[in-house]
Amino acid sequence: MTPAELSLRILDIVTAVVARRGGEVSLGPDDVRLERPKNREHGDWASNIAMKLAKPLGVNPRELATELAEGISALDGVASVDVAGPGFINVTLDAAAAGELARSIVEQGESYGRSEALRGQVINLEFVSANPTGPLHIGHTRWAALGDSIGRVLRAAGAQVANEFYINDAGSQMDKFGASILAAAKGEPMPEGGYPGLYIADLAKVVLEREPRLLQLDDDAALAAARELGYEQQLAEVRESLARFNVEFDVWFSERELHAGDPSAIDTAVERLREQGHVFDEDDAIWVRTTDFGDDKDRVIRRGNGVYTYFAADAAYYLSKTDRGFDHKIYLLGADHHGYVHRIKAIAGAAGDDPERDVEVLIGQLVSINGAKLSKRAGNIIELDDLQAWLGTDALRYSLGRYPADSPLTLDPEVLQRRTNDNPVFYVQYAHARTHQVAKNAAASGVDRSVFDAGLLDHETESVLLGVLAEFPRIVRQSAELREPHRVARYAEELAGAFHRWYDNCRVTPLGDEEIADVHRTRLWLNDASGQVLRNALDLLGVSAPERM
Repeated sequence: MTPAELSLRILDIVTAVVARRGGEVSLGPDDVRLERPKNREHGDWASNIAMKLAKPLGVNPRELATELAEGISALDGVASVDVAGPGFINVTLDAAAAGELARSIVEQGESYGRSEALRGQVINLEFVSANPTGPLHIGHTRWAALGDSIGRVLRAAGAQVANEFYINDAGSQMDKFGASILAAAKGEPMPEGGYPGLYIADLAKVVLEREPRLLQLDDDAALAAARELGYEQQLAEVRESLARFNVEFDVWFSERELHAGDPSAIDTAVERLREQGHVFDEDDAIWVRTTDFGDDKDRVIRRGNGVYTYFAADAAYYLSKTDRGFDHKIYLLGADHHGYVHRIKAIAGAAGDDPERDVEVLIGQLVSINGAKLSKRAGNIIELDDLQAWLGTDALRYSLGRYPADSPLTLDPEVLQRRTNDNPVFYVQYAHARTHQVAKNAAASGVDRSVFDAGLLDHETESVLLGVLAEFPRIVRQSAELREPHRVARYAEELAGAFHRWYDNCRVTPLGDEEIADVHRTRLWLNDASGQVLRNALDLLGVSAPERM
């Protein structure tokens, strides 16, 4: 019996008791949530439904819990029910009912843990969005790992999600970028405000290969060629870096699209905000009254000289997301972008949306890695490519996904490179590799899954392992709802620990001349179920599940 099945059966009992008591409480599948007790002696599952309903029904919670316990104890597969404290209901399943989960997981495969909890939500998830004027650095590395994992858990919970990268490819920084490349191509000093780093010289070589006549062009044409060809090459390198980091984007949105056309998307955005009643003219400029929505000051959207501000592009970009059908927008931003939160929420409010419902801004804190060296190629930054070559994708993805976005983080490369149990990613991946080795040894010994007798999974470590496996759907749903994929990583470590302890106590292959029995065949199901859930969890973190370590 899975937790979801038990929850539905308890819901039927609760509904009947409420009706019998004349209550008018409306109940749904999410109202009866089961939690694993911290102390396993208190049972397999616990519910506080009696305490939630006691006040609406005007009854003592412990009295209500006792009444519900009578009905729950009669359910097939329930070994015992106890009422604890002010009205907690603790449920213990018999071995057969608990063990049935192993077969269910194997049969569900990759879909185990997925749900429809967020079905109907259409989400735009924007993260990284680095300027295309240089390589990705250590900060982008964290946002890439977190953003991609958030997208994965959201999809696993049934949401429709588009990962989006906003390419800030318009404005003066692009001209400075082009001028820097052109100066390198000419062998001239870097212009004031230009981009340092050997990567500029590398880009200059690529530009000269693609446009051998570069140095013969007039100044404007040469600058345009250096800028555009350098931009294409740098953006391609960013894409390749992210792909190697196992991060994929559904949309690469160019800021230039907002400036194109007559009227442009920015022109149209200003008029749309004016129609909502939040735009006013003052001092020859056009303003948005963002203070109506909690901003610390009103924002200029077009200056008196007719030039649009960055705020205008932000507004047009926000509206484009709405026009593309995204009813919810999530922005994952760096620690230096706190000021952007009020601005984007003000844009949402000015556009007629609910800033609290339709927009979500997650601020990630800084990350450092002991011993990481500044990139010789890129100058004063630590590059993603260098980190990946040094520590590996799996170690980086797992370690960055293992902590909440809002916690400053320092990683120890010595730990991440160890092949020992104090390295969390090794610990979890080794558990998965061990499940594969167990299955391989079982096949060699003639143990197969031709028999499944859930009642044979009665060892204490099997009860604990099954309880952890049962938690995975709840962990995934909770990670999606809270935008906290680190919960999956911590869960994977708990599962790995439970599996290792089970492995130490329960054999799948017989010893010596011992004959193969149904308990061995049944345990193979549990082994394979554990491997499947470890794979599913690692996949949500963008981390591989190796078969050998």
